[in-house]
Amino acid sequence: MGRRSRASWRDLALAIVWLFGAAMPAYGQDPVFDHLRSGFPLTGAHRRIPCESCHGGAVFAGTPTDCRTCHGNTGSLALTGKPANHFQTASPCDDCHSTIAWSPARFDHAVVTAACSTCHNGRTATGKSPSHLPTPNTCDDCHTTAAWSPARFDHSGVTASCGTCHNGRTATGKPSNHFITSLDCSECHNTSVWSASTFRHSSPNYPSGHRQVSDCTACHVANTEASAWLTPSFKPDCAGCHATRFRPSLHTKVDSPQQLYSVSELRDCSGACHLYTDATLTQIQERRSGHHNPARGGW
Repeated sequence: MGRRSRASWRDLALAIVWLFGAAMPAYGQDPVFDHLRSGFPLTGAHRRIPCESCHGGAVFAGTPTDCRTCHGNTGSLALTGKPANHFQTASPCDDCHSTIAWSPARFDHAVVTAACSTCHNGRTATGKSPSHLPTPNTCDDCHTTAAWSPARFDHSGVTASCGTCHNGRTATGKPSNHFITSLDCSECHNTSVWSASTFRHSSPNYPSGHRQVSDCTACHVANTEASAWLTPSFKPDCAGCHATRFRPSLHTKVDSPQQLYSVSELRDCSGACHLYTDATLTQIQERRSGHHNPARGGW
């Protein structure tokens, strides 16, 4: 064999040693393994644990991939599993948990076809609290899987009176300081918002402009449906309530010699209180019809 041939074989041998040596890890160095090739990609907390936590006895082939085999307390590795007070379920762990974080758990209720109370019955899962409104309605009539509170209820399907439920026992009723009335709740309130009251008077003696009065007790001084006239002799006119506030000096009938209107003459405040040229009251100097009008938002 010539010198050139011996050099070629030597170079080839060195190249093979270099090639395989580069692929082998140095002593004490962990080999790089693509776990994805095993069909079980490492995600979340699984990426941070040593191999032997799952591969006991250096056995790699055949390692189970379902959660409960390892996290089952009685599984082959007996890793941390369900606590004693865990929700009772046959679903696999990854239906609610992930390897990123064990808590909080999440569950897709979209796949549930049974009624809520099938699970939320106080045994399988949290159910109604002892203080819950007594009702045969299903949970999803008031609650959603997105958030348990606040609850919402569609009152459009209710045909009974409000007091049937809102009686202080079945559901929240009138507070102790509520206006004393036998009217149904819906006469003053609605299901969109409880306050402020939306009551509209139907009495022919009720001045329409007073609809802006928000405090019922301003007229119903005894906090009952009966409204007391402060000056009954003038009812049902404005003076029936406002006579004590009448100020003659502001109600001139004639300038010279001065004559003033009496409360009896102007008992209907929205009537005429014209200014006349003289005491004959035959010629109007200034017309003041409808000077007061509560519908305009002020006196």
